[in-house]
Amino acid sequence: RDLPAWASVDWRSLPEAQLLAPLPAPGAAHCDYMAVYKKSCPQSRRSLKSSRPRYGAVASFLQSLVTQAEPRFAMFGPGLEELDDSLVQNMMTSPEILLVAGLPQRRIHGIGSGVSFQFNNNQKFNILTLYSTTSVERRRARAEQAVVVNKMFYQDSTTVGNQQAVHYSVIAQVKKVCQVVDGFIYVANAEAHKKHDREEELAHILAMTDPALGPRNRPLLVLSCISHVGVERIPCVYMAHHLQLNLLHQPWLVQDTVAATLDGLLSGLEWLLEEVDCKNAL
Repeated sequence: RDLPAWASVDWRSLPEAQLLAPLPAPGAAHCDYMAVYKKSCPQSRRSLKSSRPRYGAVASFLQSLVTQAEPRFAMFGPGLEELDDSLVQNMMTSPEILLVAGLPQRRIHGIGSGVSFQFNNNQKFNILTLYSTTSVERRRARAEQAVVVNKMFYQDSTTVGNQQAVHYSVIAQVKKVCQVVDGFIYVANAEAHKKHDREEELAHILAMTDPALGPRNRPLLVLSCISHVGVERIPCVYMAHHLQLNLLHQPWLVQDTVAATLDGLLSGLEWLLEEVDCKNAL
């Protein structure tokens, strides 16, 4: 009953897929559903977070006394291109929610230096937005309702047993970005009436977060995004299972987000910045 209303789920709180079935499978082992509920629901996670020691805040303060480069995140995913409202444009033009602290002035390996934002009038961070192809090709694909060929990745086919597995790698320019960022933001299209290829999306996520390109523990924020309020969305718990995020080896959070109003965005960014702070404090 409550699950569709949950706005976020993370790597520690995702309930197992078999527990989401309307009826338990015959012969299934008994499960303490209340314990799973307490572990998974956002309210319980918030109370656990508030009860933890506050050493993290002290560590962040001490780190702020040392001159450091602002954390950088690579943002990618179909939700950047397929929705009727532009998440990036609204991020750039909503200073009452998120303040733009710096516009691109230099380029990183042909991709661009990204945009700097200021969170809660305090911490600055940088987002490098990676699109699947050029703006002209994206506009043409939207007008013709055609499938965009993602030029960020190239496909490797490997044979496992008798089956051929699809594996992607990132192009050279994107590889350079993946090597310098502190984490990733994946914008997923959560609109229920759209068609989605979640297996390919997972393959793209695995290519971007490949441990060969950087530390294995860099966090992944998944913005489960719809265009505007009123559009039927896929609940975040189901989104996490559709994307098979349990296969990843780094911390992740799925956060419901609305592109038009930016609802949910700050909660996701807060988690991402906290994860980077904790990682840097170790």
